Amino acid sequence: QVQLVESGGRLVQAGGSLRLSCAASGLTFSTYAMGWFRQAPGQEREFVATINWRDSTTYTDSVTGRFTISRDNAKKTVYLQMNSLKPEDTAVYHCAARPIAATTQAADYDYWGQGTQVTVSS
Repeated sequence: QVQLVESGGRLVQAGGSLRLSCAASGLTFSTYAMGWFRQAPGQEREFVATINWRDSTTYTDSVTGRFTISRDNAKKTVYLQMNSLKPEDTAVYHCAARPIAATTQAADYDYWGQGTQVTVSS
């Protein structure tokens, strides 16, 4: 049984930083691509960042230069370091997993976590 559990979300002031974590179990983590997506109230789920099994990364334009995705295969954990946070980054952040190849499309991912709330105050 695959489980993805996110943590690290909280209320932070604009300009601040957060690091989100997503701990995986029940899968061969090193062979999976991992993604971070976010969903704000009343909006569709949005791609944020991905990292494939070879550590190649992709970011949406709005977070490039501010967010960094990384993974620790020994700990079966993927991270999202978020710097220079803006109020528009406020959302529930979900991690997701799919075998091998990373994509930016939420529908391509097989497994999802429940999410962690990030709120950025102005």
